[in-house]
Amino acid sequence: MKTIAVIDIGKTNAKVALVDLDRFEETAVRKTANGVSNDGLYPHFDVERLWRFIVESLKALNAETPIDAISVTTHGATAVLLDKNGDLALPLLDYEFNGPDTLAADYDRVRPLFSETGAARLPGGLNIGAQIYWQERTFPDAFAKVASILTYAQYWSYRLTGILSTELTSLGCHTDLWNPYLADFSTMVDARGWRPLFPPVRRASDLLGGLTAQAAKDSGLPEGLPVFCGIHDSNSSLLPHVLIRQAPFSVVSTGTWVVIMAMGAKKVALDETRDTLINVNALGDPVPSARFMGGRAFSTLMKDQAVMVSGEIEARIAAAQWMLLPSVPEGSGPFPHMKAQWTCDEASLTGPERFVVVSFYLALMSATCLDLIGAQGEIVVEGPFAANATYLRMLSAATGRPVLIGSQSATGTSLGAACLADGSRAQVHTLEFIGEMPADYAGYAEKWRSEAVRE
Repeated sequence: MKTIAVIDIGKTNAKVALVDLDRFEETAVRKTANGVSNDGLYPHFDVERLWRFIVESLKALNAETPIDAISVTTHGATAVLLDKNGDLALPLLDYEFNGPDTLAADYDRVRPLFSETGAARLPGGLNIGAQIYWQERTFPDAFAKVASILTYAQYWSYRLTGILSTELTSLGCHTDLWNPYLADFSTMVDARGWRPLFPPVRRASDLLGGLTAQAAKDSGLPEGLPVFCGIHDSNSSLLPHVLIRQAPFSVVSTGTWVVIMAMGAKKVALDETRDTLINVNALGDPVPSARFMGGRAFSTLMKDQAVMVSGEIEARIAAAQWMLLPSVPEGSGPFPHMKAQWTCDEASLTGPERFVVVSFYLALMSATCLDLIGAQGEIVVEGPFAANATYLRMLSAATGRPVLIGSQSATGTSLGAACLADGSRAQVHTLEFIGEMPADYAGYAEKWRSEAVRE
């Protein structure tokens, strides 16, 4: 196999990318916005629109470069409930919808302890267990027709192959459904009687099956084309490093969510109130992790994202200690209950000045997360933030550890997903970030930390 088509469904954008395994790089990408539909029972993802985008993209890309296999990676916190015919029994709930919070007190009485699952209690539908519990209680007639519950990447694998499955990395990302220490479903799954609804648990790299006749017709690809099971997107970014890099190290996977995973971390007690958790990597190993909505914060705070920043502006802001204190948005991350506060006159900031303050904020949120999970060694930044020198400079100053630039592509997760086809051909393309580090940066980081704790 040489050319892998990766279906990459993020919360903000959906993409289909071609990855050349020999060169281990993307050669083509098609993408579309991934919005939420607000009609029907509750806000949900329009899977049929996404399916049309997927098959049309596969057809167009295959016309340029023949595809040898398909892999899938998606955001987490999404469960797909199917009836006996394999159709949706209920819509795919948008995990930011607060409907599940209406039953929060009831759910808190049945959910497993953090010590069992490594999953912190999160708002809305960010715990898949909370989604399922709310759907079961709120729509009992529809839920009675549920025959299968799939993790999200495996829904698309099912659409391609007709084979039902669930998968370790998707079950092991703050779902409340999985015990990462025993590698089995949590006690809640059995207590609620849900275990029979979950198809077999597979590894992300399992060859699930071949393209069905209908999927082949829709996409223009050959029937029987290999399709791999699929992987949670943050673990997709981590996978090439797990296969190649010597621990200890951390990967900072940036997108709508900044998800930070520490391999070879020192033993620390994770704080479930600060959005730390245990992820499960593609090899099935528990990984201390932390997260915050960094990409969402950047897009919210920086309406004009095309700005040029000079070193002089950075240094001046660091010296003046103009800051943004947590948290944007509220409700998740290491400071979930704090309200954002500017220590400078926000309205008077120029575009470049605003960019620096926001980038410093994101770097210091990342550094806080790294501390909370006991991260050690090199820090690899993947995704859009890898192209932000201001962010990288402050992250380096705040941690005092080497910062490496990984994939800067908006579809950086596609490289990890392509590894599912052949992990032996994984490569890691990183460069150490090297830049001037004025003394004011470390002082800025220390001041930010003290202000964030005090607030």
